[in-house]
Amino acid sequence: MKKIALIYMGGTFGCIGEPLSPMPANAFLPKLQHVLPLHLNIECFVAPVIRDSSACTAPDWLALIQQIQSSQLQQFQHFVIIHGTDTLSYASAVLAHFMGQSAHIVLTGSQYPLFNVAGDNTREFTDAIDNLNFSLESVHQSSVGVYLAFHHQLMHAQSALKVHTTDLKAFDGQSATQPLSMLTSPYIVQANDLDKAAHFNCLNWMWQPIATDLHSQNLAALLSHTPDVLILQGFGTGNIAVDAELLNVLKAIQQKNCQIVLSTQVVHGGIDQRYAVSDWVKDSGILLSNCLGHADLYAKCLKMYLQYGSAADWTAHWND
Repeated sequence: MKKIALIYMGGTFGCIGEPLSPMPANAFLPKLQHVLPLHLNIECFVAPVIRDSSACTAPDWLALIQQIQSSQLQQFQHFVIIHGTDTLSYASAVLAHFMGQSAHIVLTGSQYPLFNVAGDNTREFTDAIDNLNFSLESVHQSSVGVYLAFHHQLMHAQSALKVHTTDLKAFDGQSATQPLSMLTSPYIVQANDLDKAAHFNCLNWMWQPIATDLHSQNLAALLSHTPDVLILQGFGTGNIAVDAELLNVLKAIQQKNCQIVLSTQVVHGGIDQRYAVSDWVKDSGILLSNCLGHADLYAKCLKMYLQYGSAADWTAHWND
């Protein structure tokens, strides 16, 4: 029987008390084992970091990937990850970019805790058990790759986005039944990657309908402390109106070794440069998002940041 490594990383799923806070892993896992399906060969593990997912950052997910890659050497190839929902789409996208099609991985979480406030019994109403059982079933049936399972929906992890704060159907994305056109290559995470990722400064700038000169003033403030990546979320298909002053500010930001990526604030659909308002992009040197959503773009930028140091390298490998 296939072995499944079930890795607990905190989140609402394992919370108890009022207000909710994660149950210590050494107390949670023995209780969790009592609700697992008996017919499956499941071994439970604690993730390197247990925290509220809103506090998770790149090193936490890279440490999780290290754990998975180490477990692969112990003959595990099927993994189910319990993670908080706040950044579950980001965790899913990062695992997808770094693991590629090297294992069977399903991430899940819940909108309601598994146990009651006291932590001595399962909660009367919870989606935790359904999501977990669906994930354990899906990890056996799905082909190699990384997926997010939630409310009886299995989707490609790169495409997943949180679309509702409280509903049980909290996530949306490309169904796992549809082939994924954008495949990624595995990346073996090393200790120095965690150190470097701790300094990964990715700024997402959602464009607003204000005067162009005000955009220039706002962006100029970045020149004193420039991020590694600046994502510009334009309107519609990625449209941003610019003038000479704004272009000069963007060029100055690029000269400080900041990668600028043009994306869209629209949830579904990609960017498209067919409109005249976007003619400036051709000669700007900025990168165009070819990702499946903002979490996917974050994950891709993180991987590029670890792999390549110069703007020229980013440009050369952006469409790999």
